[in-house]
Amino acid sequence: MRRRAVISGMGVAAGAAVLPQALVSPAAAHTGKPPNPSRPLVIGHRGASGHRPEHTLAAYRLAIAMGADFIEPDLVPTKDGQLVARHENEISGTTDVASKPQFAGRRTTKTIDGVAVTGWFTEDFTLAELKTLRAVERLPAVRAHNTIYDGYFQIPTLQEVIDLAKSAGRAAGRRIGVYPETKHPTYFASIGLALEPLLARVLKRNGLAGRDAAAFLQSFEPTSIEKLRGLVDTPSVVLLDAVGSPFDFRSTGDPRTWADLAKPAGLDWLKTFADGVGATKNLVIARDAAGNLLQPTPLIADAHARGLRVHAWTFRNENQFLPLNLRRGTDPNAWGDVITEIRTFLAAGLDGVFADYPDTAVLARDL
Repeated sequence: MRRRAVISGMGVAAGAAVLPQALVSPAAAHTGKPPNPSRPLVIGHRGASGHRPEHTLAAYRLAIAMGADFIEPDLVPTKDGQLVARHENEISGTTDVASKPQFAGRRTTKTIDGVAVTGWFTEDFTLAELKTLRAVERLPAVRAHNTIYDGYFQIPTLQEVIDLAKSAGRAAGRRIGVYPETKHPTYFASIGLALEPLLARVLKRNGLAGRDAAAFLQSFEPTSIEKLRGLVDTPSVVLLDAVGSPFDFRSTGDPRTWADLAKPAGLDWLKTFADGVGATKNLVIARDAAGNLLQPTPLIADAHARGLRVHAWTFRNENQFLPLNLRRGTDPNAWGDVITEIRTFLAAGLDGVFADYPDTAVLARDL
């Protein structure tokens, strides 16, 4: 019978792929300044989610040990108004909630951003109840190695993630930034759990509400970033996908798409309240019909001309996420040449990368 221990976070396990110190680029010294903006940033996407179940203190701690400049928590609220780190508010794929008979009656169907979703939702649980659950690997078929950690780690609060960034930064002698994302803000506002004031309160409490904060705020809904700019002066980015449009636009009849926001006129509007864009990789360097990388699009040059940074998502080591010509072998879950992919994007002028494997991204950058 597997031991179900309560472990809120852990250090680097034996055999983990941690870079030698010589290959871990030093971030800014812990002097009150954010990580060095003059070099491309490595953002631990949901922590070191390629090595540990995502959005756990174990994943965040490992990302920091591997040299990430920022760690990224996706934020959803609890019933009692606490912000926790989960990829979605529906948690059956990232926790063991389905195995808990005491919560069987909480399973329900909701419409989230116009899509019917069935499962268990964070907004139906208090923080104390969520803390009784344990995280599981979200992509077990892709990352079977991560399933050995199923059942060991709690769901962390945003405050716990910030506390970890501060304490780990002090121990490492460098500043670690946080990069929180508001998930489904229009939906949560509609049920009386608006994310922006909850997030602003935590940022102010932790000294992360100013222009020099070691933080970026992000959202796929531009109006969420606009609201946050009215509450705090923390640097922020608007996330851009390649297809479709933001839900806040769709809900109000705004016809603009994410692709429109990536064009000069869209960037002109975004720069009035945001500091950058977080773009899906195909908006930065598109692929041809066969899946090979083409030449860079104008996005980076257009954004930089307007004083906007460009961070791209998401860099992953597995073949199935790589351009066709950078894959190795036929196993979709085997690792391909992600180092060449990251270096190609950085050569195009990218300001930061979201990476599931921060150790690989740090190495690619420092090469």
